[in-house]
Amino acid sequence: MVVAGASLVHAFVPPVGVSQIPLVPACLSSHSCRPRRSSSSSSFKAHQTNDQEFPSDEQQQSLSNMGRRSFLASAAIFSSSSLLVLPNASNAAAIAAADTSRSSATTLSLPPMGLGAWAWGDSIFWGYNPKEDDDLHQVFNYALSQNLAFFDTAELYGLGRSETLIGNFREEAGDEGDKVQVATKFAALPFRTKAQDVVKACKSSLKRLNPNDSRSAARPIDLYQIHFPNAWANEEYWDGLAQCYEQGLVKSVGVSNYGVDAIRAVHGKLSERGIPLATNQIQLSLLYRFPIENGLIDTCNELGVKVLSYSPLALGFLTGKYDRKNIPTGPRQRIANTLFEGDAGASFDTMISVMKDISANHGDAPLSQVALNWTRAKGTIPIPGARNLRQAKQNFGALDWDLTKEEVHLLDGASSKVPAYITPDKSPFPKEDINSKLKMFDS
Repeated sequence: MVVAGASLVHAFVPPVGVSQIPLVPACLSSHSCRPRRSSSSSSFKAHQTNDQEFPSDEQQQSLSNMGRRSFLASAAIFSSSSLLVLPNASNAAAIAAADTSRSSATTLSLPPMGLGAWAWGDSIFWGYNPKEDDDLHQVFNYALSQNLAFFDTAELYGLGRSETLIGNFREEAGDEGDKVQVATKFAALPFRTKAQDVVKACKSSLKRLNPNDSRSAARPIDLYQIHFPNAWANEEYWDGLAQCYEQGLVKSVGVSNYGVDAIRAVHGKLSERGIPLATNQIQLSLLYRFPIENGLIDTCNELGVKVLSYSPLALGFLTGKYDRKNIPTGPRQRIANTLFEGDAGASFDTMISVMKDISANHGDAPLSQVALNWTRAKGTIPIPGARNLRQAKQNFGALDWDLTKEEVHLLDGASSKVPAYITPDKSPFPKEDINSKLKMFDS
């Protein structure tokens, strides 16, 4: 997720806006790495082997040659009601049972805020160092003590390190670890084209999250998501999600970075098998309002799909930490230069001023809490990152108060005048499935 409020991450990397850093391989939008059709079958054959659980050493080296740092960095960036109730346990039996029988199944409840673990293990974008593990363990234990132990991770975060850390921390918590809820994600990499790729990746994540094999059956993944759309094989991924659910490997399923048309399509496909689409994890903040403006959130609400909002603090730009005199280093520097210059800078300053006024109305609450509560006011569950106890306490402190309707209106007005720090057209995510022509990503 993020630093001091920066945000989750969601894809492969860095801030959109950093034009020289692609989020996903450039070939995703072309035919250069497209799976080839077999002449004897309608199934796809990828250039690489399809039956492996994660990139082989050779494939990872290939990523390296094309700019692995850029690849992973890019995917990572572009990830009301305080309770989300979803069907879970005994999925296999539930699927076979009548709808009326499933209504009595146990439920999975998500808290009003989660914690993104992109930075946990990610040295590429967040500069992770194993020496930080004690700090991360403190964050984990604090979230558990506050009954807010809902962690969002992914197999890509630290190439499995994030999941491993969460698994180890949960194991050390003993029986208390049963209270921890974990959402993780399948990476829709170009060479993964089969439903079975999703199932195998899920089993690998399950193993990392449960270092004690004896607990795996008792601790299925609470929420398993497709991390981002691919330029092909998307329906195969949905089939894979369904299989994970039907096999009892996961309690619920969701997607991430899916647009209006894609969310309707996957919702419909899963419904055919009696499986609810639980969530769509998308970028949302005062500096990234597109999902509100283009109807994506309305569509999710219509379908009963809960929205998890990643990057709610816009990579730290909504924490009050950065301004013209103090800009971040690294990939975020270019975004800062754009955000703080000219008319954009003036409108940004005005929005920060409004945030400070609202902060004063609530005991000088941190600006990050103002930003987080705006995403909550939009009916979403924000998942900001935290790398130390101070950040975790500050983020969760937003749950102690709510914005008034007037304050939400003021923030809407001020933020609408600030140019987005990242725009959908700059996203490296495939916009369309090249085979079905389904529009996959819009914000």
